[in-house]
Amino acid sequence: MPTVNAYAAPGAAEPLVKTTIERRELGPHDVLIEIKYAGICHSDIHTVRGDWGPQQYPLTPGHEIAGVVTEVGNEVTKHSVGDRVGVGCMVNSCGHCVNCEKGNEQYCLVGNVGTYGAVDRDGTITQGGYSTHVVVTEDFVLRIPDGLDLDVATPLLCAGITTYSPLNRWGAGPGKKVAVVGLGGLGHMGVKIAHAMGAEVTVLSQSLKKKEDGLRLGADHYYATSDPETFEKLAGTFDVILNTVSAPIDLNAYLGLLAAGGAMVSVGAPPESLAVNAFSLIGGGKTLAGSMIGGIRETQEMLDFCAEHGFGADIELIPAEQINEAYERVLASDVRYRFVIDAATF
Repeated sequence: MPTVNAYAAPGAAEPLVKTTIERRELGPHDVLIEIKYAGICHSDIHTVRGDWGPQQYPLTPGHEIAGVVTEVGNEVTKHSVGDRVGVGCMVNSCGHCVNCEKGNEQYCLVGNVGTYGAVDRDGTITQGGYSTHVVVTEDFVLRIPDGLDLDVATPLLCAGITTYSPLNRWGAGPGKKVAVVGLGGLGHMGVKIAHAMGAEVTVLSQSLKKKEDGLRLGADHYYATSDPETFEKLAGTFDVILNTVSAPIDLNAYLGLLAAGGAMVSVGAPPESLAVNAFSLIGGGKTLAGSMIGGIRETQEMLDFCAEHGFGADIELIPAEQINEAYERVLASDVRYRFVIDAATF
C-alpha cells in the first residue's frame, strides 16, 4: 500500500498531528488524486472530537478535496491523468438501491460511504483529505470546470452542494423570496447561489455585524434576528427559508416568516431536538424539511453552475500547521468564510 503524508487526530481530545497514512493500491476503477487543497468543515471538528459518536483513531478528516489526477485504473473511463477533480462527502455507495439509481447516493439505503471515518466496501476505515493523495472509485470523482480555481472550488464539495441542493429542489429563482439563516461557511454559499439563481435574497443573522459582507455576496436585504421587530416586519414573507446554523433556534418563530405554502429547510444539525407546534405548519400549509448534501450528478451540476456564474467560496488559505488553530477559530465563528489547507504543506 502507498504511504502518504497526512494530518490526523490521535484521539477525541487531542490536537491533530502530522503523520503518514496508507492508501489502497489502485484498482481497475480507481483514480489516484494528488490533493492540492483540502477544506475545513465544521463537520470535521464534530467528527474527530466524537460529538457525533465514537470514532476509530487515528483519524484523518477532510471531505472537501480538490486536486489533479495522477494515475487511473485500467478500466477507468470517466477521468484521465491531468484532470482537475474534486471529492466531496462520500466515496462510495451500493449503486443499486432505488435512491442510488435515482442519483441520490447520499441517501443510499445500504448507507453511503463517508470520505473519512466510515467502513468502505473492502472493510477498511476511510481516511480523508488532510493528506497529499487519495484513491477514490471513479464514480465518486467530480470534474472541476476550468472556470473555477481549485482553492475556491474546494469548499463547494460540501458547503456548495449542501446549499445548492435544497435551493434547487425548492425552486429558488426569479420571483421567489429566499431567506438564509446565518452567514457562515454554509450561509455565505447559500446567499451566493440563491442570488445567482435569480431569487430575492435576505440574510437573517443574530446581528448586523456582517451586513456589509452579506450585501456584497448578493443579499438584497439583511436583518438582525436579535431584534424582535424583525419577526413582526417579515411575517408571511418568504417562499423558502434555508436554515444553515447548527445552534438551536425557535422554529415556530421562523416558520411564521414563511408565506402560505412556503418551506423552511434545515441543513445545519443542532445537537438537541427542537420543538415544533403543529399549528405553525398547519396554519398556512407550510413545510419543515431537511436536506443533506446532494448526489454525484447534482454535485457536478452545482460545480458547473458556479463556474458559469463565476464564483467559488470566500476562503482563507492556511498551511497545515495551522489546522488546530483554525479549528478553534471555526468554533469562535472567526473565519470569513471557509478555511482551506494548502496540501503542499502536509
